[in-house]
Amino acid sequence: MDKNRVILIVMDSLGVGELPDAGSYGDAGSDTFGHIAKTMGDELKIPNMRRLGFGNIDGLCKGDRSFAVANPSGSYGKLKEKSKGKDTITGHWEIAGVESLTPFKTYPDGFPAEFIAKFEERIGRRCIGNYAESGTVIIEKLGEEHERTGYPIVYTSADSVFQIAANIDVIPLEELYKICEIARELLQGEWACGRVIARPYKMVDGKRERTTDRRDYAVSPPEKTILNLISDAGQDVYAVGKIHDIFNASGVTDWVHTDGNMDGVDKTLEALDKVDGGFIFTNLVDFDSLYGHRRNPIGYGKAIMDFDGRIPEIESKLGPKDIVILCADHGNDPTHSGFDHTREHIPFVAFGEPLKSANIGTRECFADIGATICDYLGVDEPKIGESFLNEILK
Repeated sequence: MDKNRVILIVMDSLGVGELPDAGSYGDAGSDTFGHIAKTMGDELKIPNMRRLGFGNIDGLCKGDRSFAVANPSGSYGKLKEKSKGKDTITGHWEIAGVESLTPFKTYPDGFPAEFIAKFEERIGRRCIGNYAESGTVIIEKLGEEHERTGYPIVYTSADSVFQIAANIDVIPLEELYKICEIARELLQGEWACGRVIARPYKMVDGKRERTTDRRDYAVSPPEKTILNLISDAGQDVYAVGKIHDIFNASGVTDWVHTDGNMDGVDKTLEALDKVDGGFIFTNLVDFDSLYGHRRNPIGYGKAIMDFDGRIPEIESKLGPKDIVILCADHGNDPTHSGFDHTREHIPFVAFGEPLKSANIGTRECFADIGATICDYLGVDEPKIGESFLNEILK
């Protein structure tokens, strides 16, 4: 293989400590990885991430060096968020070179009555809910009414999201997707909203369990991201997981949805077999959706260990010009109050034959990752972000 290739894997929500302005977001003291490590103690074993340098990131676990190793084999560091906000879109867009100067509009008191009336008219059904709540909680509160009436459950969170939950035996999956598409069409202008999310569930042994058929309907980035810059240069941009949805397909040349973290790794391994150059961009959603939002530090820690155990499989697939980058998009401290994201630094760990062991310290912008990727692939760099490629290349 003679083409440069970058594999970027977002460990969704795996923050590594509060940002300086976290207090203004209600997130003072947040530390996703640090608090997971404190909760699990010696049970948290991540030998591969440690080997690569994750434990050597400056200030990890508030300076606790128990995860550090003497001679890490990869490059490592952490990055600050320049954009306003702490949501999925803002984080991914900034990694890809777009700064969000104004946070997406949120609806802590529910969506306006005028919007709900128009939405109900368009879908031909009433809806129930329309307040901020945990997704797993609201389907227990309103599930019986939904299943009896056929009215979809709508709700939001601290993020700019309009979520629609439905039992797929009451509202079939494709119909739920169509309802979400109508909501996406309406949530513009004065009703602007960052994402519409389909949240299907089904009854399993008498319990309501969300399925893996979640789908996100996002707005398009306001300007070119690294996905556009790479694809415009004639190189592949292969999206794994919800990346396709987060960028509204802009700049994506091929894509595949996933059924959770392990399927995301499987699909990334498959992509390594068929994409011979360019950019593979993966999101591993379970960290955030199954454990961060549900405030489950033990489950989160086990998910980190599960991913850590797959790293050698990824390494075995790499060619001499491949670089793998691990990072996050925000925090979601499972020991913090509420059920929402936390404003934190994100980790950076990179490995592959072209790279040396290097500490990049603390970078001022997530977009430095995107700029570094473009630099390595030989394409135009985004409007924000500074490449640190020369710091990590052998």
